[in-house]
Amino acid sequence: MDATIKNSWDLKEEIIRLRELEKVQGAAIKQHFNSPAAVFTTVYSLFPKGNHSGENKSNIFNQDFVSIISRFLIPLTLNKTLFKNSGFLVKALVGLVSQKASGYVNEEAVGTVWDKAKTLFSHFTKKGPVEKRYPYSM
Repeated sequence: MDATIKNSWDLKEEIIRLRELEKVQGAAIKQHFNSPAAVFTTVYSLFPKGNHSGENKSNIFNQDFVSIISRFLIPLTLNKTLFKNSGFLVKALVGLVSQKASGYVNEEAVGTVWDKAKTLFSHFTKKGPVEKRYPYSM
């Protein structure tokens, strides 16, 4: 509320009102942080609430295990290998880009890649019947 201040009495009244408002808001903040459960509830309320059907992946609590691990593993791996001797800004940009890219990594995508790799390797390791491999065996 913006009060119009016309004289010194109005200014003093506004200062008193603001100090009382500060006390009330300070008590409310202390109430939010007076126990570990209250701290957890306050921090959890900062995250956006979405449907938990699996379609909304913007919230970290809605992601699967592979997505959460990839959010930390991809930037760490890139900064320790490819961008090892890079400066702070390059590493920060790599971190930001890889955080966005890790949103596409989930259990389904990893499972699909794993199945394709298994199929590819099974073609190389597939062996025929024993008679074809050892035609002169006893």
